[in-house]
Amino acid sequence: MIHLKSEKEIATMQEGGKKLKRVLTETLIQVKPGISAAKIDKFADDLIRKEGGEPSFKRVKGYRWASCICINDCVVHGIPHKEIILKEDNVVTVDLGMYYQGFHTDMSWTVRVEDPIRQLADKDPNDKINKFLKTGERALKNGIAQVKLGNRIGHISQAIQNTIEPEGYGVVEELVGHGVGKKLHEDPEVPGLLMRPLSKTPELKIGMTLAIEAIYVMGKPDVYIDEADGWTIRTKDGTIASCFEKTIALTRGGLLVLT
Repeated sequence: MIHLKSEKEIATMQEGGKKLKRVLTETLIQVKPGISAAKIDKFADDLIRKEGGEPSFKRVKGYRWASCICINDCVVHGIPHKEIILKEDNVVTVDLGMYYQGFHTDMSWTVRVEDPIRQLADKDPNDKINKFLKTGERALKNGIAQVKLGNRIGHISQAIQNTIEPEGYGVVEELVGHGVGKKLHEDPEVPGLLMRPLSKTPELKIGMTLAIEAIYVMGKPDVYIDEADGWTIRTKDGTIASCFEKTIALTRGGLLVLT
């Protein structure tokens, strides 16, 4: 069942979303060679609480961390263990959720680990990793642009797919965006692939709040759950993965990006 939000509820989510965006922005600054995933998680946890929120992911049964931190072939749900030390040229996704005044918002971003001196240099747009990450940013932007009255969830899926696949990358079918609100995961699902006739996908309506995600890999989009922890999802072929995600709302005034 899709839960449509009132203007007041969306305003609360917007306030929480702004806070989450600040937290993620500050957390990504910590992503440098030599830091542990656990330290990044602790930083994000402390900042979420300082902003007056609670880590959404700690409300998920069996999950004890504020963040999911995914390195290279880890697609989603990476556990931020202290043994994981970031190295230069790692590809790192930081995924955070904040529960604020009764509502969740969800956001993730993928970056390349670089030393401070190298960050000052111009990035080569033709570099393999830079091109991969820019494609995901563009896919998320294109997907979000489809959020308007008269469109359907399938328009979002199609836009993401049509941005990623022509570049030779694979969208992961099993992992999707979702509704978000009083629960972290609500209906409807928002796939990154158009897997059925567009007309058969849910219609976009005023009051919908969605976590739209571009989840894709450099190689084949086949994944598995790492039995070592039961959470981490990795690519079967070992190629790098990425996830770009923002929470949005459809209001009477149109699209509203919450994070």
